[in-house]
Amino acid sequence: MFEYELQQIRSAELIREAQNHRMAREAIRSRRAVRRAARESAGNDPEGQAHSRRHRRHRFARVA
Repeated sequence: MFEYELQQIRSAELIREAQNHRMAREAIRSRRAVRRAARESAGNDPEGQAHSRRHRRHRFARVA
């Protein structure tokens, strides 16, 4: 009987752990979706983006 109760406790712990893991993944997905939506809406801004991913050229040539 004692082993059965231990198994029930372990099963409940695993279920809680899995639920916490699912909630964490969902939070990450929602944060990514919000960032993606903000990035897309910033791309439609009439003033454009302040920073671009393209690298700028150096103002002066490199010294040999």
